[in-house]
Amino acid sequence: MKVLVVGGGGREHALAWKLQQSESVTGVYVAPGNAGIKEFATAVAIPADDISQLKQFAVDRAIDLTVVGPDNPLANGIVDEFQQAGLKIFGPTKAAARLESSKSFAKEFMARYGIASPGFAVCDSANEAIRAVESFGFPTVIKADGLALGKGVVIAHNLQEAEQAIRRMMEERLFGEAGSRVVVEEYLQGTECSVHALVDGQNYCLFPTAQDHKALYDGNHGPNTGGMGAFSPSQTLSARDLALIERDILQPFLRGIQAEGITYQGLLFPGLMLTKRGPVVLEFNARFGDPETQALLPRLSSDLVELLEATMAGRLREVTPHWSSAASVCVVLASRGYPDRAETGKPIVGLPEVAALKDVLVFHAGTREQESRVVTAGGRVLGITAVGDSVLSARRKAYDAAGMIEFDGCYFRRDIGER
Repeated sequence: MKVLVVGGGGREHALAWKLQQSESVTGVYVAPGNAGIKEFATAVAIPADDISQLKQFAVDRAIDLTVVGPDNPLANGIVDEFQQAGLKIFGPTKAAARLESSKSFAKEFMARYGIASPGFAVCDSANEAIRAVESFGFPTVIKADGLALGKGVVIAHNLQEAEQAIRRMMEERLFGEAGSRVVVEEYLQGTECSVHALVDGQNYCLFPTAQDHKALYDGNHGPNTGGMGAFSPSQTLSARDLALIERDILQPFLRGIQAEGITYQGLLFPGLMLTKRGPVVLEFNARFGDPETQALLPRLSSDLVELLEATMAGRLREVTPHWSSAASVCVVLASRGYPDRAETGKPIVGLPEVAALKDVLVFHAGTREQESRVVTAGGRVLGITAVGDSVLSARRKAYDAAGMIEFDGCYFRRDIGER
């Protein structure tokens, strides 16, 4: 079996790493890939959002399975295009991916099917959004309706901050068309966490828990990012919480997609807030999380290909994934300037030494090769993932390894999994 992974970040590196372990897989391609995947896969110089070229490549190379990492190709209909060409592909259709690509659509879907989410207002103008902010009070949450690389969320603590965020999104088009509509949302107190579940349209298969760190700085301060690290299992999700998530979120989600005729076969990744009133959905994601995937997949003992194929065939009930009891911690190393304008082209030192460490994996994200050297090529550069008997043990290994990597402007949080 030949497999194509679409994307070039740490999530896609982790997916390709796990997929190539399957006995059925004879070759893995990653488009566009990065400097770290060459040990076990072939990088393909096609952008992740060039659906036409990706489809032609899959046809020409007789690709047996395509796995989509990023949200944008899903939102633009890559699954529909591949399926129409008779190609097998893992991920939800364009219509199903609206649950991530349009926050207003997702919020209204949740309201229809009784899935707990913060109070909200959908706004089509800056003035309307400012009025909504004033009615919610402070702090309040302002979200670009469309996809914004995980950066289109602002927590405003006063009217000045709110107005600035709204005008940057809606008038200055900071996130392009993604900010032409915004969702103003009630601010909730609690602990953020996430779950991953394979969904085949009729059933779901829950993954172990994981917890992400979105803010740039220690102590959850600073601007939101795509994710500065993750660990698994979560230290805050109890068995009772999981039971409530299944009863009040996953099961109503299944009822909703079936009632509305939405064919959802792929990975569902709800971002959650654990509040005094129970788990609340902050957003739906229609793909594997990043960096959560880098923390989860090293714990998976089962064949990932078999799980994905069961999802696409609507027979999740027939498979039972097996997970290691070990814990994992992923620390993201970022470039100076991230999440705004990240510096790039900086040589990275220490990769061979870290690769030789036991229980440590290096997943590349923003890297490329330049004159036989690996250099930085994005905001999030590397994900250093370690496994251990406990989160504390894995954390120690991850930070020891992170300290061995050097590049100009290297930054990482020091409190991933610290609780």
